[in-house]
Amino acid sequence: MKDIDALYIPEIREEIVKLGLKPFAASQIFHWIHQKQVRNFEKMSNLSKENRELLSKSFFLSDLIVEKHQRSKDGTEKFLFKLHDGNHIETVLMDDEDRKTVCVSTQVGCPLGCCFCATGSTKFARDLNAAEIIGQVEQMARVNNVVFMGMGEPFLNYDNLMRAIRILNSKDGLNIGARKMTVSTAGIPDKIIRFGKEGLQVRLAVSLNAANNELRSKLMPINEKYPINELVHAIRQYNKETGRRVTFEYVMLKKINDNLDDVEELAALCDRVKANVNLIQLNPHDKCAHEPSKPECVRAFKEALSEKGIETVIRIRRGTDISAACGQLKGRP
Repeated sequence: MKDIDALYIPEIREEIVKLGLKPFAASQIFHWIHQKQVRNFEKMSNLSKENRELLSKSFFLSDLIVEKHQRSKDGTEKFLFKLHDGNHIETVLMDDEDRKTVCVSTQVGCPLGCCFCATGSTKFARDLNAAEIIGQVEQMARVNNVVFMGMGEPFLNYDNLMRAIRILNSKDGLNIGARKMTVSTAGIPDKIIRFGKEGLQVRLAVSLNAANNELRSKLMPINEKYPINELVHAIRQYNKETGRRVTFEYVMLKKINDNLDDVEELAALCDRVKANVNLIQLNPHDKCAHEPSKPECVRAFKEALSEKGIETVIRIRRGTDISAACGQLKGRP
């Protein structure tokens, strides 16, 4: 049987016509799955009983099993999902007054091994399929903001990522605006350029963390394969293609990347592209040897960048008491 969750309406139409269903039923099925989030064909009441039985025999609807649910003292929620093959992923929900954001995983584990990230310390198992990516969002009620910043490197699972984005963006589904979605990458140049040509207004964030190759390679092994000049070239292509800037995510590590020399290097790099900066105080985990920069150091770093005309914000820490903050997701039961 085929998983129907990750099919576009034209693909559903092609499949059901083979079974003898009318073409217009494809939109009805898509609506039931992605807008009403029905996981049982029998509940699709505007389809005939015969057609519901036919669909049940021909397709399956994947589902994520909530194995553990935690709530932080700041209201952040973390979900441990069990997948059909026994693997696990984590997803985080942040609920503010006017914005409900879900932080979505794209892989089981991560192959990149960034030294400050708990996910990178776990064994990489596989990519998530598009239905598993979408399912994390659809498990949450009334989400209006999606960030692909959970477990894994989204651009190493590019096709499933883009399929998930387009389905989440569909007016027949959750209809989440493209500008309300953000993809965070460690920096895969060819995928950054390709992403800029997709014709979607999805935001792009780049995990930078150092503005010179020697230090960045120590923090992020991927920099050995894709050094900063290649990354800058790709971002400039993205800027030109889309007219949009990128956000540099900068995890601040005590006495590693938080001094005034680092400010100068980061400012010089920002002068080469259209970008703003998010400063993230390191969220500790048991596999990380580094310490977070002191709050006064983070503030001084921000002020120094701002004085140079670079739009800079300090990311608010959320969910640290349940290991739900940036860089803390492990996906283990």
